[in-house]
Amino acid sequence: MYRCPLCAETLNQQANAWRCQHGHQFDMAREGYVNLLPVQQKKSLDPGDNAEMIQARRAFLDAGHYQFLSNAINQQLAAVLEGKVQQSPAALLDIGCGEGYYSAALANALPGLTVYGLDISKTAVRYAAKRYKQLQCCVASSYALPFTDGAFAALLRIYAPSDAAEMARVLRPGGYLLTVSPAPEHLLQFKQQAYSEVRLHADTVKAETGFHHVRRERLQSLWQAPDAAAMLQLIDMIPLAYKLNTQMRETLCQQLPAIQLDFYLDLYQKD
Repeated sequence: MYRCPLCAETLNQQANAWRCQHGHQFDMAREGYVNLLPVQQKKSLDPGDNAEMIQARRAFLDAGHYQFLSNAINQQLAAVLEGKVQQSPAALLDIGCGEGYYSAALANALPGLTVYGLDISKTAVRYAAKRYKQLQCCVASSYALPFTDGAFAALLRIYAPSDAAEMARVLRPGGYLLTVSPAPEHLLQFKQQAYSEVRLHADTVKAETGFHHVRRERLQSLWQAPDAAAMLQLIDMIPLAYKLNTQMRETLCQQLPAIQLDFYLDLYQKD
C-alpha cells in the first residue's frame, strides 16, 4: 500500500522498516507507525496540531460529546462500503486522522475494513498508533499521499486540507470520498465572543476535481457543556482558540452557554 515519498516506488516491509528498491528506508516507531514525511515537505520543525490541542481533543472526544458525528460518518460509509468489504479486502484512508478517534470508530463499525490514518502531526499519529492497534498509521503530507495508485475503496477527510488530484489517484475507480466541514452556524457562540462582526461558514458544495457530488447531510446539535473543563477542552481543540483571550474564555466557562454544532457531510464519488 505504501509508496516511497522520495522516489514514488513501492515500499516493502522488512522486519521493522519499509524499504523501496532504491534503498530508501523508513523505520517503524515503537508505537507502530511509520514516518513518511521528508524534511522537504515540512513547513515547520513540528508541523500540525501540538500536544495541547491533541490532549484536549482526546479528552473531549472520549467523553462522547461528538459521538453523534462519529455515528453519522460510520453510517454513511457503511452504506457504500459494506458490500465491497464483504466481497473483497477493502481499505480506507482517514486524511488528517489526528489522534485516531474517528478512524478507530470506523474500524470497529466495519471490521472487514482495513483503516489507514494519516496526519502531518507526528504527535497526533503517535497518540493514534499507541492507542488504536487496529489502525495502520503514518506521518505524511495530505498533499503528497504516500500510497500506491488505486489503493483505497474510500477516503475520509474531516476538515483536513488536501489535493483533489492526489485523492483521486489513491482511490479505486468508483471509490468514495466523505468529507466533513463546518456548516454555517458551527460554533456560532464562540465567534460571537471573538468577533465584532460574525461571518458564517459558506453553505456551497465544494467542487472536487475528478469527483462528482453524490449527496449532502447536515448535522446539527446544541451542545451543553457539563462543566468548565469540558468547555475549555472544546475551545483548546479548535483553530479558533487563538482568537479567544483569557477574559473571553472565563466568560464562556462561567456562563456555560449552549454551543451550536453544525456540520456538513458531503459524499463524493470518483469519476
